[in-house]
Amino acid sequence: MRAARVLLALAMTASAALPAQAQTTARAIDAIRSKALLSVAHVYVERVTGSIPIASGKVVLPEGSAIPLSVTAVLDPSAIKTGDDDRDAALVGPDWFDVKRFPTWTFTSTKIVASSPTAFTMDGLLTVHGVTRSEHLDVTVAGTFARPVYNATGKIDRHAFGMTVTRLDPVIGNPVDVTLDVTLSPLHLTEATSATANPQSAPPPTSAGSGTFHFEYSTTRAAASTIKPKPS
Repeated sequence: MRAARVLLALAMTASAALPAQAQTTARAIDAIRSKALLSVAHVYVERVTGSIPIASGKVVLPEGSAIPLSVTAVLDPSAIKTGDDDRDAALVGPDWFDVKRFPTWTFTSTKIVASSPTAFTMDGLLTVHGVTRSEHLDVTVAGTFARPVYNATGKIDRHAFGMTVTRLDPVIGNPVDVTLDVTLSPLHLTEATSATANPQSAPPPTSAGSGTFHFEYSTTRAAASTIKPKPS
């Protein structure tokens, strides 16, 4: 009996010593408020700028922080808008984006490193025109904890993605400047979507209001912010 009590005490001690599992939240990208901007030099018009919708995506956040653990996104190149219908039609055609064969572009993060309380760098795999390459982005964070807003910038080599070199290629610059403006869906909408997909994982009802995020972002994995519920 004494030996059993000793073993039970040791087991309880070991269990108490285990670190608590970090809580994470998968947040959906708000497709209505998010987009990618591409800008490239052009001999005849100085620069051409176009926007491409971010059709969907997911950002996984540690508890209390807006510095992601991982990011995935799907872009819709068929909906590019440059302000010129003829140019847009050419871009989605077989000489450039060839959207009938490659209807989406995708990005998956591979490394995220916080560089300041409100900024981080992100490396990831970008697939365009059926070609996957590693790309680098510099990202800043704004907004609130309930609605984080990310601004990412980078440069890509347009020749590296296997598009046909046409007779117009010499008048178009390289690399292409990329800016991504990404807003996350409200937390309660993300939770509702998750609950619909998996009813057993739905959180219990609560009367608390949404939280306000104070900009004391953590490094990639350690939360250091304060969340206070708004008064109802």
